[in-house]
Amino acid sequence: MTVWLALVFLLPLAGVLLLLTGFPSCFQGERASRLASLSALATLVAAGGVIVQSLGKPPAFFLFGRMPWIRTESKLFGAVLDPLSVLMLVVTVVIGFLVVFFSNGYLSSKNREHPVTSGFVRYYAWLLFFIFSMIGLALSPNLLQFLIFWELTTICSAALIAFYEDETSFRSGFKALLMTHIPGLFFIVGLAFIFVYTSSFEFASIGRLPGTIKVMVLICLLLAGWAKSAQGPFYTWIPDAMVAPTPISAYLHAAAMVKAGAFLIARVFTAGFEVGSGIGLLTATVAIITMFMGLVFYFVQDDLKRLLAYSTISNVGYIFLGLGLGAAGSLVGLRGGLLHLLCHAFAKTLLFLSVGAISYAAGTRLISRLSGLAGSSPLLAGAFITGVLSVTGIPPFSCFWSKFFIVVGAFELRSTFGVILGILVLGESVGAFIWFIVVTQRVFFGEPREAGETFAFPFAIKLVLGALVILTLAAPLLGIPFLEGVR
Repeated sequence: MTVWLALVFLLPLAGVLLLLTGFPSCFQGERASRLASLSALATLVAAGGVIVQSLGKPPAFFLFGRMPWIRTESKLFGAVLDPLSVLMLVVTVVIGFLVVFFSNGYLSSKNREHPVTSGFVRYYAWLLFFIFSMIGLALSPNLLQFLIFWELTTICSAALIAFYEDETSFRSGFKALLMTHIPGLFFIVGLAFIFVYTSSFEFASIGRLPGTIKVMVLICLLLAGWAKSAQGPFYTWIPDAMVAPTPISAYLHAAAMVKAGAFLIARVFTAGFEVGSGIGLLTATVAIITMFMGLVFYFVQDDLKRLLAYSTISNVGYIFLGLGLGAAGSLVGLRGGLLHLLCHAFAKTLLFLSVGAISYAAGTRLISRLSGLAGSSPLLAGAFITGVLSVTGIPPFSCFWSKFFIVVGAFELRSTFGVILGILVLGESVGAFIWFIVVTQRVFFGEPREAGETFAFPFAIKLVLGALVILTLAAPLLGIPFLEGVR
């Protein structure tokens, strides 16, 4: 087990170092994709070894290292293996590998929207480092290590958003950096209070704080999580980040930055202490407001990626809503929120990479310029429609099950507020479904327009879309039994 864990951390980092040092030389330039794919695949295999050996076993900690200037009883670094960390590890490495492999075809001079002839080493080095940072975050045994990898993901995302190196890209990358890092300072404030009062960085140590300090720390962590996950007033960096290469947008939204904030709150709310119904209801309220705020913006989008960005804002709201319900006393709601993290991850990756395939072949992602694409590529139409039906929660597709758990969790509160939350969830789902069906009809059916006449994309793109269709459909079958271990 220890060897597999070490490999999970070291393999993506080794890929980064080989790319940056230029050794071996056969993996430089456009061929950097080969080394990145090998590194991501090896990381996936190592993660598989970790996951298989952890199944059916109680939570395990693998710890090492102390800092002389920090006096704590426990070691400070390492990994924890429990249902929550393994869930996030699956999302991180599986989608990470698929994004790297998809990039082999997408990042090309033949890409009609964004032809790429340079920057391959930089792109793949940052992407592998992003995967490494997310692995460190997913397996963090305490808040200190979580904070370190949290900040690394911020740097990686800003660098990748700015990949195309034009003024808009630089501005969007800098905006993402500021809007996620500055509110993230509340994380540091909360961590400082935890250490002052408990001499510990453990997640569970929050439960030992005095009442008022505990509430303040939880609010600080919520502010950090909301900013990272583009919730509430912190949502504006996400649509602007759509200037990034589409595979990066997929990883940001489905497996990395946006999910990191929700994962922090999930870690805190399942740490074994009583969070309090007040904090739970606050989390749920901000979540439901964010869900409808994202929905409103659906109707004025002409850019498919910006539409998916607002969809992500709403769907991460579902995760926070489930976590809030869990803190308020509903275990079913909590599990629904975590299941939505998994189901939405695969479905949204499928949607983003479908849009990437569209823009690669058609040279545009504007809804007003696309029509009749189903005739040009039935596979792409099937992939996109599968993603739409899954994300909007149509039975029996994946996100139906997570949304159903969340609705049940809301009703389980046995209060007027809970009933209102459940009804609002159903309303958001119906609104999202209606608009996505309208968009699907416009893009894939009707008479083909000029943008869709020449339509072809590499085998790597087709293979990844096919794999994601299967994973999207299978996500609840994998996630529901697994989350029985979450308390």
